[in-house]
Amino acid sequence: MEPTTPSPSRPRARDLGIFFDGTPGANNAITDIPGVSVGYTTLIQGTGSAAVRTGVTTILPRGRQGVGRPATAGIHSLNGNGELTGAHWIEETGLLTLPIGITNSHAVGTVHRGVIDWVSANHPEVAKQWMLPVVGETYDGDLNDINGPHVREEHVVEALDSATTGAPAEGGVGGGTGMMCYEFKGGSGTSSRAVSYGTDQFHVGAFVQANFGSREELVVSGVPLGKSLTADLPSAAERPPGGGSVIAIVATDAPLLPGQCKALARRVPMGLARTGTTGSHFSGDIFLAFSTGNGETLHSGYEDRPTEGSYDVARHVPWPHIDRFYAAVVQSVEEAVVNALVAGETMVGRNGFTCPGLPIDEVLGLLAQSNRP
Repeated sequence: MEPTTPSPSRPRARDLGIFFDGTPGANNAITDIPGVSVGYTTLIQGTGSAAVRTGVTTILPRGRQGVGRPATAGIHSLNGNGELTGAHWIEETGLLTLPIGITNSHAVGTVHRGVIDWVSANHPEVAKQWMLPVVGETYDGDLNDINGPHVREEHVVEALDSATTGAPAEGGVGGGTGMMCYEFKGGSGTSSRAVSYGTDQFHVGAFVQANFGSREELVVSGVPLGKSLTADLPSAAERPPGGGSVIAIVATDAPLLPGQCKALARRVPMGLARTGTTGSHFSGDIFLAFSTGNGETLHSGYEDRPTEGSYDVARHVPWPHIDRFYAAVVQSVEEAVVNALVAGETMVGRNGFTCPGLPIDEVLGLLAQSNRP
């Protein structure tokens, strides 16, 4: 199956005048963190029971050339009805060294293998030792033939090869192709915030694969809209209302300890809650946060091993000054979810199941009536 080229994105939420707290970076994306790259392979083909509406998203914390160089990292699971491979090793070491993959629930193994293939071909020095790729997933079985072997290793390689530091596409692209959010078309979304600390300027960025929430829960810019937007609820969806899952990746160039990264990951649910969700039992909600702020001072064992008697040295933002980074996570996650919704376009998938795109004009009208600034 040949990957497809995504259609141009719809305007982003902020471009439509939707209000969000905080100041975004230049891309208003996770790629505002220097070196962070995002790549997609999008697969759209066929109709009926074999309709393919899926793909692969890849995130490289230090770009294609920085694979094997560790970033401090931490993980938090709000609800474990999902998968994020490699999590135990991150919990053990507090380090992230390999690319991140995000896909559908039944393609995790294939994406895991694809990352290994790509690293073996492009970074053989890293592949000399064990590899534990980080692969997350959400369920796209309403729109996509999820049990079919449509995602292949070469699609993972393509997503890694195409990863760029520019503004990523959003909506129904990559792993987000067949995803729904608040029973509208969801998928991939991202946002960032600039954070000042003393004389330094840092960024915090969030990327979400948004596939969660029931329609009545939806809140945009602090205004509860979901109960006013029920005219086109999808019918015969196989997931329970509110189910589906969300993977969130948070990145920053501020120097942080692994425990501080974990604390950032724990703030993701607060950003999700601003969009209305109460966290369904059937929604797997797993979050990873990493920091690239310690450059060459950390060793993972993948690169040249430090000599015995040497020490790694990691600087970090003092804990009493961490709150501004928490706020940036909450704000970025909220906007990333709304960006995914705004970019989502109506999709017809497996067995004719139709997921509507967010009715933007109606949303803007309701926001105007609310008198929200």
